[in-house]
Parts: sequence; C-alpha cells; structure tokens
Amino acid sequence: MKISMMKKLLCAAVSGMMLMGVGCAGETASNTSGEDNSLKNVQDAGKLVLGLDATFKPMGFTDENDQIVGFDIDVAEEVCSRMGIELELYSVNWDTKEQDLNAGTIDCIWNGLSVSEERKQMMLMSEPYMNNEMVFVVNGKSDITTLSDLSDAKIGVQNGSTALEILNASEVVANGAVPVELATNVEALQQLELDMVDAVFLDSVVANYEIVSTGKDYKVLEEGLSSEEYAIGFRLGDQALCDEVTKTLKEMVADGKLAEISTEWFGSDVTTIGK
Repeated sequence: MKISMMKKLLCAAVSGMMLMGVGCAGETASNTSGEDNSLKNVQDAGKLVLGLDATFKPMGFTDENDQIVGFDIDVAEEVCSRMGIELELYSVNWDTKEQDLNAGTIDCIWNGLSVSEERKQMMLMSEPYMNNEMVFVVNGKSDITTLSDLSDAKIGVQNGSTALEILNASEVVANGAVPVELATNVEALQQLELDMVDAVFLDSVVANYEIVSTGKDYKVLEEGLSSEEYAIGFRLGDQALCDEVTKTLKEMVADGKLAEISTEWFGSDVTTIGK
C-alpha cells in the first residue's frame, strides 16, 4: 500500500473517531443515553439553573433595581425551596436558548415558554401551567382596528419566538404585512411608541401587563391569531427532573400557594396545571 494511501486512511479513521466523540458528547448533554440522572444531578449540585431572557414581563424580567423578578421567578423559587435546592438564574439569548439547554449550561427554560410541535422535538416540555393569547398591540392614536387594516403594516415581533412562527404563517403576512424581527418584546414596544413599527405581535399577558403597569397609550386589537400554553422546557430525556418539578407544582396547587402567587401578579388565579 502506498504511503499516501495509508495517510488518507489514517486521516479518515481519526476523523471518524473525532466525529464519534462529538456524537457521544452530544448524547451526554441531551441525556439520550438511556440513564436519567437529571434529578440526582441538580440535587447533587444543590441548585436548579433556570434560563430566561429577563425581558419578558411579567413572567421574568429585570426591574428598576436591576433585580430579576416575575411570576415564573416566584413560582420557581417556591418549587426549588420545596425541593431543598437553590434557584440560579441565567440570562440567555432567546434565539439560541436551546443551545444553552443542550450544552448543559442551564437545566431548564422557564420564562413564558410557549408550547409548539417544533419545540417538542427539541426539548422535553412539562405539563402546561398557563394559557395565553397571541395579540396585536397598536398605538392608541392608530387607525388600525382590525386584522384587515394590517395589510402592508410593519409588525414588530421577537425573533426566536412562537409569535414569529405564527405571524409568518398567518393571512396577515400573506396579505402584505411585514414582520420586523427584534431581540425582545420590550424593544418591539419601544419601536411602536416611536412609530418605527405599526403594530407589535406578542403574548397577551405581556401586552396587558405593559399597558397596566406603564400607563402607555396602547390598545390591543380584539382579533388575535391563536391561543397557546406556557410550559417549562427541559433537555430531552430529563424526565425525572421534569416529573419532580411538575409534582411540586401540583402540591402548590393543592395547598393554594400557586393560586396565591398568581393572584399577586395577575389579580386572580390564571394557572391551569392540575385543574
């Protein structure tokens, strides 16, 4: 065998071994090897690392004191307390959150995460705990009152979100509306206030909270596009951790603590898990 041929075969073998190594590492990170140590791992670490973008009012956001607060944060704090572990918050880019999850940087995504079939292929979704509507918000002085008025409109929407998927697949875009992808809902609403976009497409819980808490002259169109549910996202295969968090949430339903937290943020119990 010629030396040049031997070198080629050796390189191919080494490359194959490297690819196998990468594959095994990927399996370990996403826990597809069959052994589920997800609950034990967080118990041994003494903490649950929660990924969020810290801009999603009122679910999880940074307040005026530079503290991360919100409904999801309060619920997660209580869950972790009952599990005997600490809660650690980790800010992620919402557009690449699945990469942080699968790399093991975070243990879950818990920040008004909408359930979708695409996400179910990429992560393990918990039982939904809250319903949500997807709505359009416009300035109070806007002439836009119906979906048909949105033809040719520039619509702000968060990139990497189910809102973007829903909007792109809608008749609104088919009729000429142009999605303007932005990093956060906060940025989208800021652009709306500056008349840089004509409308914003986002979660109703965010829209309603923003209107009530800021007093800004926004209005929500009566017509929306769809309803959806919020759930917690875990790595594929991390069933033990998902089950323990879900069990703890249902204990909070039974003793009234989840309703108490919901009422503090929304004025009533808007949760759906265990009901």
